[in-house]
Amino acid sequence: MAKLKINYIDNKLQNNSPWLKYGMLVLTVLLICAFLPKQPRFEYEFQKGKPWNHENLISPYNFAIMKTKEEMERDRQQVLKTVQPIYNLNPNISKEQIDQFTTDIAEKWQSSQMDTVSSLNIQTYKNKGIEILTYIYNRGVISLNNRYQTKGAEADKISETEANYNFTLVDNNIATQKNTADCFTIESAVDYAHEAIEKDASITRKKWLLEVLKNYITVNYIFNEHLTNKIEQTALSNISTTRGMVQKGELIAEKDKIVNNETYQKLESLRKVFEDEARISGNKTYVSLGQFLVVGLAMALLMVFLFYFRRNIYNNNRLLAIIYIVILGMLGVFSWAMNLKISSLYFIPYCGVPIIFRILFDTRVALNIHLLMVLITALFVPNSYDFVFLQFMSGLVAIYSIKTMVKREQFLISSLLILATYIVGHIGLVLTRNGLLSSIYWGDILPYFVSVGLTLLAYPLIYAFEKMFGIVSDLTLMELTNSNSKLLRELSLKAPGTFQHSLQVANLAEAAIYKVGGNSLLVRAGALYHDIGKILNPRYFIENQKTGVNPHEELTSEQSAQIIISHVIKGIEIAKRHKLPEVIIDFIKTHHGTTRVDYFYKECIKNNPDKLVDESLFHYPGPIPFSKETAVLMMADSVEAAARALKEPTQESISNLVDNIIQYKLDQKQFVNANITLKDISDVSTIFKNMLMSIYHVRIDYDLGKRKEPAAAK
Repeated sequence: MAKLKINYIDNKLQNNSPWLKYGMLVLTVLLICAFLPKQPRFEYEFQKGKPWNHENLISPYNFAIMKTKEEMERDRQQVLKTVQPIYNLNPNISKEQIDQFTTDIAEKWQSSQMDTVSSLNIQTYKNKGIEILTYIYNRGVISLNNRYQTKGAEADKISETEANYNFTLVDNNIATQKNTADCFTIESAVDYAHEAIEKDASITRKKWLLEVLKNYITVNYIFNEHLTNKIEQTALSNISTTRGMVQKGELIAEKDKIVNNETYQKLESLRKVFEDEARISGNKTYVSLGQFLVVGLAMALLMVFLFYFRRNIYNNNRLLAIIYIVILGMLGVFSWAMNLKISSLYFIPYCGVPIIFRILFDTRVALNIHLLMVLITALFVPNSYDFVFLQFMSGLVAIYSIKTMVKREQFLISSLLILATYIVGHIGLVLTRNGLLSSIYWGDILPYFVSVGLTLLAYPLIYAFEKMFGIVSDLTLMELTNSNSKLLRELSLKAPGTFQHSLQVANLAEAAIYKVGGNSLLVRAGALYHDIGKILNPRYFIENQKTGVNPHEELTSEQSAQIIISHVIKGIEIAKRHKLPEVIIDFIKTHHGTTRVDYFYKECIKNNPDKLVDESLFHYPGPIPFSKETAVLMMADSVEAAARALKEPTQESISNLVDNIIQYKLDQKQFVNANITLKDISDVSTIFKNMLMSIYHVRIDYDLGKRKEPAAAK
């Protein structure tokens, strides 16, 4: 049932009627408007450190001035310095340790292997140990916290190891203010025990007693992290986010005056108040109408671009559906992020859009759609200039960095370049606004890392779109050009000569398409598969004949021609059976166009001078090439095959061969449907000549003085 539904949708999209096309457009515009926030937009654009380019701005009402990030951070640090850590007294620890010492000392005395055991001596050591432990635990043993030691060091201007700090001790729900200087640490408690033992003359085995006491000294002031954090959060929540007021009628910004820090903060505060008020009092109907007009204009311009410059996309509702889905998805994520009030809109992976369209379509489509997306979202973000600048620059880098997809590592390189663009652009904008390195908050760069990481999700989405809508991207072409693929491996085993021929054709066609402009990956993939039909009867093609036996000698000219021609039809069948994309099958269909199998046609006329020969039996079924890539492949295929037959390849013979073959294709009008110019064909011819002379190691004579004059000149 699900498969039938998918096929039904696919068939509907295949119907390229104008009603469906414009219906999808209107529906997309309406859905975008439904996603977008519905509050009126603050009408003023401004930047810190730049002139105020509007008329004098008078405050329309009273409002509080928001604190800057610097002021909020300073207040936060000040509040945290006033919060004292909470410790709990655990009275059970001292009792347990002293009781354990009292119980264990006799056993430890005996295990020390003393010659005489005196109960009086044991009691003396026991009493002294109890006295020392009691004093230590009454004063308290604490584990110092580095975080608060740092605060104490800053306050007293001493080293952190020497710093003490105040804390609150809770004993049976009674809080007492204390300082760590009045307590022991485990180290200082051991030092105290050592001094006390040294001063007592009745203790003769001082070192032994000290070693015993060390085992019973532990912390009895326990740090209460949960309660401390709770008190800190309460204190931080009470920090005021505003400072001072702007009165109604007060001048906020004066025309042509520089927007300084104070003015900038007042303007930001006014923007926030305006947006908050607009959410309550704004007319959402008019806001929706405005959004419909703006979004409708942007989408209409996109359609105009596609109509004039990408007619193949404009005429294909399936491709238009992909564009609308991606745009809706990204703007839906944007709206969701706005509603969640995330800390930074730069968490959103905007660069995923140009990457998707660059790989699925081309550079110009990706650039136009990315610009459209950025301009629409800029209507609803603060500091829209910064947003447009950063997103447009990073989008350009995303598009340029994957201009030619030949390796998957380009994904990682592209991501790193996008991240670098974000960071450099962010730092540049901050410095132009403030002129201070200290104004760069490195925490603001974190969203760029998240955004670039999420951008990598574009690649599995590309795969999904390819499968759902039957598009062939550069990623798929990369996979198809892998000579270890099942079909190409079968070709190399069953028809090794054809496989080598296909590789050479691929090299020629790829070099030529680089010169005249086109999709090099596409033409290479098409070249590798164009003769795939020869797998079925490889020995009937000369490049696979190794024994000197020609099976065509046993056939009539008509039969031989039909076998040769059939490799196109069989190739199409094999390609469809292996689910090769249609754009690859197009190369199989067109690489001979509607040309004639001249060898067998002339042989048939020669052998049957009195017979009326049906010429249609010797023509390939076509169609003729209809793109620059298919036209270049046709030329490369014919030139490479003919060059193999040259007995003595020289500069002159190769040049004449290429010229004659290409002229023959022109005479046969094989390129009339392809978007290739005579200048392109001339460039292709030159590249073929140079490459073939390199392949056959022909020495080119560059000494013009030694060249012979044409016969006509003599």
